[in-house]
Amino acid sequence: MPEGDEVYLTCKRLHAALAGHELVRAELRHPLLSTVDLTGRVVTEVRPVGKHLLLRLDDGRTLHNHLRMDGSWHLYAPGARWKKPGHQARAVLGHAERTAVGFNLHDLQLLPTAQESRLVGHLGPDLLAPEWTDEHAAEAVRRLTARPEREIGAALLDQAVLAGVGNLYKAEVCFLLGRSPHTPVHEIDAERAVQLSRDLLRRNAERPQQITTGDPRRGREQWVYGRRRCLRCGGPVTRSAQGRAPEERVSYHCPRCQP
Repeated sequence: MPEGDEVYLTCKRLHAALAGHELVRAELRHPLLSTVDLTGRVVTEVRPVGKHLLLRLDDGRTLHNHLRMDGSWHLYAPGARWKKPGHQARAVLGHAERTAVGFNLHDLQLLPTAQESRLVGHLGPDLLAPEWTDEHAAEAVRRLTARPEREIGAALLDQAVLAGVGNLYKAEVCFLLGRSPHTPVHEIDAERAVQLSRDLLRRNAERPQQITTGDPRRGREQWVYGRRRCLRCGGPVTRSAQGRAPEERVSYHCPRCQP
């Protein structure tokens, strides 16, 4: 599932390509929206909220989507060949210069912009929100510590606690905290956990690479995520299950560096 920084970059690219333009092609190939016609509407803004994408229109409506595990947006010049098969396209939005195609968008809804909170109001503080303040940080810490016996890895993945952290950043934040993802929250420096989560997401928000080590060389981008051996000590990385189906995720940690 895409991390918050990937969604942020997707929205930035969609905004640059579509905002301010009238849609001359607007196909929503989703069972619930197949009869909706957005032709003639102007895209005013494309904004991320955690892992959610909000495409706002000039008629006071928002096209909301969540990428889930396999959703993606591609940008093409009009008439260019798509990189994925057409039957996977769920949204095609274009003007004279650019076409945005959303593939495998399982969650796609159209609602009044004033009612966006119906879909994103439950989320915790958005770690990539441009209006982030000390109050947001304090609220994030409060939510993170609300269940002190909960495993830190599960808490970091809970979008109602922090919006934007996925499995990669969960693993890397726990590594930088020096603790296993199965450690209870009450044993963790919660303020540092929030700050690390925000710092890592912000560091990678403007680029497709997700680098947590500071080393962009291939195979050295992360400390433990997806690795067999810890990048710091060289010891074996432990893989374990965390959470319950269908939210279960694989956790990575180094027993030596993360006691």
